[in-house]
Amino acid sequence: MSNKPSILFVCVGNGGKSQMAAALAAHHAGEDLQIHSAGTKPGTKLNAESVAAIAEIGADMSGGQPKGVDPQLLIDADRVVILGADAALELPEEARGTLERWVTDEPSTRGITGVERMRLVRDDIDARVRGLIASLNS
Repeated sequence: MSNKPSILFVCVGNGGKSQMAAALAAHHAGEDLQIHSAGTKPGTKLNAESVAAIAEIGADMSGGQPKGVDPQLLIDADRVVILGADAALELPEEARGTLERWVTDEPSTRGITGVERMRLVRDDIDARVRGLIASLNS
């Protein structure tokens, strides 16, 4: 294991929010973190609106591929962050890190859809990722 802090971002499909969080963390922290993302029920492709919204601010998630949760990562990660209210996950007893849930903004509940929705989701996740990085560096 590296001495760099490791973060695992998890959502249900691993095609949107968790991939966005990982791309934003990489964008802001670069080589200072080990960054992973996964889904509890991974889909088959990335959300195109998520990819576009991330690209707008200079980050890149286009090379991501939805994948399931690696049980070893749950044990080894310093932080496991569940994005959204739907993904269900518990840390194993031997896990060394902490688990937190970010119930992210869901603009669709306010009738906001499409690119505008995804930008609001991105900005919410971005603010949370910046806070997480700051807390790891303090």
